[in-house]
Amino acid sequence: MEQKLIKKEPLGKGYFVNVTPHHTFGTDAVVLENFSNPKAKDKLVDLGTGCGIIPLLMLRDGKLHSAVGVDISKEATDLAEMTVKELEIKNFSVVNGDLKDLKGKVEFGSNTLVTCNPPYKAPNAGLKNPDSVEMVARHEVACTLEEIIAVSAKLLQTSGRLCMCHRPERLAELMSLMSKYKIEPKRLRLVCQRKGEEPWLVLLEGRRCGNIGLRIEPTLYVEENGDFSPEMIEIYGAYKEAYL
Repeated sequence: MEQKLIKKEPLGKGYFVNVTPHHTFGTDAVVLENFSNPKAKDKLVDLGTGCGIIPLLMLRDGKLHSAVGVDISKEATDLAEMTVKELEIKNFSVVNGDLKDLKGKVEFGSNTLVTCNPPYKAPNAGLKNPDSVEMVARHEVACTLEEIIAVSAKLLQTSGRLCMCHRPERLAELMSLMSKYKIEPKRLRLVCQRKGEEPWLVLLEGRRCGNIGLRIEPTLYVEENGDFSPEMIEIYGAYKEAYL
């Protein structure tokens, strides 16, 4: 990994994340972290962690007991490990590996929170990017949605939570697979760019062996009057303030 391609993205409160053109983050990761509503006692596993942005945002705000970031890309995990080392974070470990082969690498049955910002495109949907890193990030070639949910069920303790974001057109599949693996869908939120437009993202929380009952939260609007909405400004919080 060429050092000249690495950029330090400030996150506020003295935190930063090392990113590259291949491994960076977008609005979907930021709103998923906020939606996940982590607690100080949570033990997190972030699947497909990339540069580690979701655990880093949570740890920045003191919201986790511990975090494990998993990614199949060695470039991504090297990047996340660099950030962890430079920030001297003691409770964030990074695992380079296939999420289908985590037994013995990540503790099963004891985690209270799993997050995942997965590849959005099904294996046979659309043209694949010739760049192998981009293809893995966008298409289900290294793992399927079902495999993500199946391993999440193994990672979580009873009543533990799985929080994911995805494209609206795959919501029915997402909810069906959660139910199949005894992760009951409990909270749903739609994300729209602005009022009057269709949602471009869905946020879904499921609870391991939870009771039936889904709560639909108010829609999140990213923009208002040509600028970030008040809620998005609040969600960006210290990250946005780092640029002021």
